[in-house]
Amino acid sequence: MAFDRRISMITLGVDNIAVATAFYERLGWKKSSASQESVSFFGLDGIVLGLFGRQALAKDAGLKGVSGDKPTFSGVTIAYNVGSESEVDAALAFAESCGARIAKPAEKVFWGGYSGYFADPDGHLWEVAFNPFSPLDENGHMTLPD
Repeated sequence: MAFDRRISMITLGVDNIAVATAFYERLGWKKSSASQESVSFFGLDGIVLGLFGRQALAKDAGLKGVSGDKPTFSGVTIAYNVGSESEVDAALAFAESCGARIAKPAEKVFWGGYSGYFADPDGHLWEVAFNPFSPLDENGHMTLPD
């Protein structure tokens, strides 16, 4: 067996589902009718974003001894790529207007692109990036060389 080259869903553990849901709705994403009080789903292009209680998510994954403290850094970021440096700046400003905290203002980066980071209300890091080496296709999906 081999895995297909896709990710079906990313689930973020959050402290307050209503607060987190409201943030992502302010970004312009529509909550699915499949959502419930204990979980919110957002259908994105080719992937689903889920919001689930952080403690409940840890329990579902079989983790024991999960403290109530949020980690400073989980070791994971989610990227939102755009087509230009000015779009990076605009996206970061928009996310901030929706309640995000700018973790790192946009700047030219060592790998030759331009990016910055924002944190959602639960501290999940999102990178907003322009990568001149991996242009977006007609559907806005990042492309990679073979």
